Amino acid sequence: MYNFADMKIYPPEDINALIHLPASKSISNRALIIYALAAGGDPCRGVPLWSPAQCTASSARPSIPTNLSDCDDTAVVIRALRERPQTVDIMAAGTAMRFMTAYLSVTPGTHVITGTERMRHRPIATLVDALRRLGADIDYVGEEGYPPLRITGGRLAGGRIDVPGSVSSQYISALLLIAPMLGRGMQLRLTGSIISRPYIDLTIKVMRDYGAQVEWTAVDTVDVQPVPYKLRPYRIESDWSAASYWYEIMALARGSQIELTGLVDGSLQGDSAVRFLFSALGVKTTFAPAEQGEPTTVTLRKSSQRLHRLDYDFTGQPDMAQTFVVCCALLDIPFRFTGLSTLKIKETDRIEALKTEMRRIGYVLRDVDGRELLWDGERCQPEEHPVIRTYDDHRMAMAFAPAALRIPGIEIENPQVVSKSYPRFWDDLQAAGFKIVSTL
Repeated sequence: MYNFADMKIYPPEDINALIHLPASKSISNRALIIYALAAGGDPCRGVPLWSPAQCTASSARPSIPTNLSDCDDTAVVIRALRERPQTVDIMAAGTAMRFMTAYLSVTPGTHVITGTERMRHRPIATLVDALRRLGADIDYVGEEGYPPLRITGGRLAGGRIDVPGSVSSQYISALLLIAPMLGRGMQLRLTGSIISRPYIDLTIKVMRDYGAQVEWTAVDTVDVQPVPYKLRPYRIESDWSAASYWYEIMALARGSQIELTGLVDGSLQGDSAVRFLFSALGVKTTFAPAEQGEPTTVTLRKSSQRLHRLDYDFTGQPDMAQTFVVCCALLDIPFRFTGLSTLKIKETDRIEALKTEMRRIGYVLRDVDGRELLWDGERCQPEEHPVIRTYDDHRMAMAFAPAALRIPGIEIENPQVVSKSYPRFWDDLQAAGFKIVSTL
């Protein structure tokens, strides 16, 4: 793990790399919450939770999720579930804030859940209101509608509840994860437009894998029966979000070949759509033979075919927006990206961050009501030595790093932010032939 204040990145002549991708943090965090609930609501008194390193050991109990992500976001969930401190500090992990809020609502004890300064300004009222309607005892410690929260857990009756589908799929997933533990289960109706539906489907899949009886009964309604989870062996697949940066590298590289391990053909991870989107940008994906649903190695190669313009609705894959903004601009491909309303409440305001940092390297983006980003080819004078600010946002660092293939020596500020989802990113980049130099 690199701890440089800033770093400059220089590309190799050719790339021929085998990359062992990190496990999916989205699946890891869902499996951990389910595992804790299946272990009896209090993992300290049930089956012990182990560290990610221990979970990969052959001596690990078969019911413990294995190949867990080693990222910060998963580490805070493990620590919270294992130690159950009076004050649960989830740092900058948005998923952990939402999932742990729901989890603490149905487990005994009183806890305060908090996070970083940015986390204390990320809204959570939609989830809190829904949990309160189910009977949860939750109070705001500070500003109304935002963490920290004081939660006194207990058994909730459950039943029918309506929740806006247009705010954050993490709220919906948090509610679904605890639904099998409710007295009457849950009939969850999503009102309005539904964003990030692939993440809801992913939650439902992991729940079913653990024995939950859950299904879409209408286009806007999910029904969960009060049937408790069952402990079972569970191995986490690799992360398609992490794979997206290697697709970006392949699209920007002059040639080369990259192999990525542990990916599943037909994965329900929303960002698995990266394979289809990058086929439009000249990257071909080949899966090594494997049983249906089993992890395998993916090979990326260049293709001569690519679009001259890309219009896409990122409602289902908002975390990939930064990657495609940087990549398309550097490939001189105009774009119009919609479905970006949630970007303003992520680790930073990603809309404004992208507009600012792209201007540093010579590209002028426009946004429409904070929901769309457009680039029609407009350029400006780039900075002579651009330094990309990351705004404590891991995806800003990883999306801009491949730009070194077109802007050798590009500088990334605060590069250690990648530990939030992909701690080995800089090590893997160096193993692929990139030269990384501290600016200190």
